[in-house]
Amino acid sequence: MPVVNRIAEFAEEMTGWRRHLHQHPELALDCHQTAAFVVEHLRAFGVDEVHEGLARSGVVGIVHGQGPGPVTGLRADMDALPMDEATGLPYASTVPGRMHACGHDGHTTMLLGAAKYLAETRNFSGSVALIFQPAEEAIGGGRIMVDEGMMDRFGISEVYALHTDPFGPLGEFRTRPGPIMAAVDDFEIRVTGQGGHAAYPQACRDPMPCALAIGQALQTIVSRDADPLASLVVSLTQVHGGSAMNIIPGEVYMAGTVRSFDADLRDHAEARLRAIVEGQAVSYGVAAQVDYHRSYPPTVNHADQTAFAADVARGVSGQVVDDLAPEMGAEDFSYMLEARPGAFLFLGQGIGASVHHPEFDFNDAAAPFGASFFARLIETRQPRG
Repeated sequence: MPVVNRIAEFAEEMTGWRRHLHQHPELALDCHQTAAFVVEHLRAFGVDEVHEGLARSGVVGIVHGQGPGPVTGLRADMDALPMDEATGLPYASTVPGRMHACGHDGHTTMLLGAAKYLAETRNFSGSVALIFQPAEEAIGGGRIMVDEGMMDRFGISEVYALHTDPFGPLGEFRTRPGPIMAAVDDFEIRVTGQGGHAAYPQACRDPMPCALAIGQALQTIVSRDADPLASLVVSLTQVHGGSAMNIIPGEVYMAGTVRSFDADLRDHAEARLRAIVEGQAVSYGVAAQVDYHRSYPPTVNHADQTAFAADVARGVSGQVVDDLAPEMGAEDFSYMLEARPGAFLFLGQGIGASVHHPEFDFNDAAAPFGASFFARLIETRQPRG
């Protein structure tokens, strides 16, 4: 049976929820309309406790089972991306410059579906904590919820999450023990010289040659400073300088990202980046400043919980890959996995436009698989009696 029968019965209702959320995307911590939609439905389902205002607009719903037992957390993210939608769908975003381009509308819908089923059946012991989190795409709402004491406040012992995957067949679950997504660091570099007329470079201190040299030298962090078998990405993604063809600028701005899995390699990449910038600035006789920001840590699945989650997924769809290669994307669910054991899985929605693409759309046919996975995970992990 690919999905739980009861969940299949209200699959069309789930589609309605998802498309409503898709039309009304919100950003970062300000997911107030989305949170209100979630709260309204949790209360209508008969969820025992509904807690609002975590990480500004986050929600945690508690469903009690039958008899004592642990509390397992299930997490969905709610926020959208600051980009315009190009799908042309009848339920496309109604907010210019905002779009659910990463499937968080689907994640919220899948957890709502599991909430409806679990509140109806309560065929489990202990409790389930339904975590609706803002600001996955920026700021790190997961970190804020953990820092606010969510795990201890609700007694959560394990935590699990799903993410839609437009590169996998519909209903296929993919995961792995250990690192599954990378740590992400961001950097900004400002190279400052003395601007002036481009016809008289001798009267200037041109920052452009230094910026170009920095850009080339940064690639040696991966190609010459890191173990070739280690996973490391250093990407220079922005270079801005100058305003006219006959003006030497006074400053060049550069920015980019560093992705890694290993803590020592993460430290080494930052140290080498700083040394390269400093050395090139001295060489070219200009000044340079580095702002290096450590963001999400690597998403590291716990072995026992990952094996358990994969077994549950097999019972839901029969399509499971449990040795997925690590990916260089990042996830703030990493903070929850640092706080409690658990697992992060991808759920295939069929091949289509990539996440973060203006033509992306969550496949509503995937929602019953995700909701069934969450429901079966709780019933299997915390059996009644």
